[in-house]
Amino acid sequence: MFPLFAVAIFSALAVLSAGQSITPLTTSQIDYFTPYTYYASTAFCDPAEVLAWHCGVNCEANPNFHPVASGGDGDVVQYWYVGYDSILDTVITAHQGTNISNLLPILTDLDIVLVPLALDAERFPGLDSSVKVHDGFKDAQARASADVLAAVQAAMSTYGSTSVTMVGHSLGAAISLIDSVYLPLHLPSGTSFKTIAYGLPRVGNQAFADYVDANLRLTHINNKEDPIPTLPPMFLGYIHPSGEVHIEDSGVWVTCPGQDNASTECIVGDVPTVFQWNEADHDGPYNGVTIQCSS
Repeated sequence: MFPLFAVAIFSALAVLSAGQSITPLTTSQIDYFTPYTYYASTAFCDPAEVLAWHCGVNCEANPNFHPVASGGDGDVVQYWYVGYDSILDTVITAHQGTNISNLLPILTDLDIVLVPLALDAERFPGLDSSVKVHDGFKDAQARASADVLAAVQAAMSTYGSTSVTMVGHSLGAAISLIDSVYLPLHLPSGTSFKTIAYGLPRVGNQAFADYVDANLRLTHINNKEDPIPTLPPMFLGYIHPSGEVHIEDSGVWVTCPGQDNASTECIVGDVPTVFQWNEADHDGPYNGVTIQCSS
């Protein structure tokens, strides 16, 4: 069963978004995300350390986690892991991000072309061909998708869970968002899903954003003047789904309703050009947590 506290938090955020007002989050709403921030950070650690749940501060922050599988080489296949949190009562699946100096070229090179997920009918059965995503992100997600699905199925069976939470930072956030479309197509219909992403780049087109809004529960958290959430640019046909939470320079967290909210309190309005970029903001801190392996 999905934890009642989590339901309350997401219901509150949904109400704020439905009201179409930019509203500060309360301390308890901000603190709710902290375990997931550590989970996103843990994805940067070596898979063997994660499987042993011996990865320093990140692992210590979530002592009730039971790892099931981990993999990737940090190069061709981003690190990933799957396990079960007995307090949050959810299966966690997380993907490693990448150094911002390596991610910026990915967001501007030939892989930036938008391609239909439906081209891979085995992984995305029944998806409309209008739903398109970044070709490079699609390929990155595909490399580990079968192993991640098998690990999630094993975790759900072992722990009797019907809840799956996808987390990730940067490139890992993009992979996790595509996971959020992929996994529900292959898991039991009674499963509940949510996605919590940090420093999420734009992943797909308008049809993709609309599909996410209609079918997923996404929160994507942006820190101050982080440039990555503003890329790839909207004039290339990319758009963010709803669910943005923006951390302002003051440290206040605010909800930003709608897709790519242009208010100066949200990432699009706060970072309109390269001259406002601050790459140092990409890794956080997010409520005191900097995204990095702490081991």
